[in-house]
Amino acid sequence: MPTSRPRAVTPTTGPRSLQLRDVLSDDGTHLRAWTNDPDGALAEAGAPTVVLCNGLGTNPWCWPALLDPGCGVRVVSWNHRGVGGSERPRDPSHVEVEHFVEDGLSVMDHFGVDRAVLMGWSMGVNTMFEMAVRQPERVAGLFAVAGVPGDTFATMLGPLHVPRVVARAVTVSLSRAMAVAGRALSPVARSLPIGPRAIAVLSHSGFMLPVRDPELAALGVKEFLTTPLDWYFHLALSTSRHARVSLSGIEVPAFFVAGRYDVLAGSRDMATAAARMRDAEYVELPTSHFVQMEQPDRVHALLRDFLAKVG
Repeated sequence: MPTSRPRAVTPTTGPRSLQLRDVLSDDGTHLRAWTNDPDGALAEAGAPTVVLCNGLGTNPWCWPALLDPGCGVRVVSWNHRGVGGSERPRDPSHVEVEHFVEDGLSVMDHFGVDRAVLMGWSMGVNTMFEMAVRQPERVAGLFAVAGVPGDTFATMLGPLHVPRVVARAVTVSLSRAMAVAGRALSPVARSLPIGPRAIAVLSHSGFMLPVRDPELAALGVKEFLTTPLDWYFHLALSTSRHARVSLSGIEVPAFFVAGRYDVLAGSRDMATAAARMRDAEYVELPTSHFVQMEQPDRVHALLRDFLAKVG
């Protein structure tokens, strides 16, 4: 249910374009949705449609391969509540994963997508697995990038070999502290000079490794920092309560792409999740949490192969 006419936007780097849509979710929250197929050329050519459940608070600029007009995949997605033009819900508690599932279904309905492969990154993996459990008839397959099907905070700090209970306690406590301090820190974060140099520094920090497109990555980080930090960590704390999803009832094929040096979603937990499913494959790449930014061509090739398998 659109609430305004589609609006096309073109980023400043390269021949990439997006179309933004305003979509109304079930509880009356207005969402900013987007697609990489503004003129419908991909749909007309019969390209498969993928519903992207993006990383918490992130944006399209984090997916360089999907913004290439020749990518051969039609993507529909949306920005989280209170992020990137999506409004905050009237009830601030309506930011659980179950509400993100409702948002994803509303976006699918808006774009006329009855059933599709879901792709998730980071916390978006929680969303897509929850959607597969709640609405299995809408899901044709699951493509997980650097994320686990629930209890994400317990898998963080994996490369440091921190016990799960300690990792969860540390990361949840840090999120609570940032939710309190975020309002004071947000103006500082928004004023940071984010460009290719900043990305170069960040990509040698261990948190992120060198990316293929530093200019696009800078756009992604700059857009991410427009979200007030207190609201972002309010979202994070809500998602930290999402328990591990039962995988026994999921019948569709799945594919897991993990980053070996990922400190935000443990690759070991992704591997065990894949092993517990009836039809799942697992690939581990020498990357950080930002797999699709560091090795976009490799991730996109795996996605295209998976789509061909699903049919």
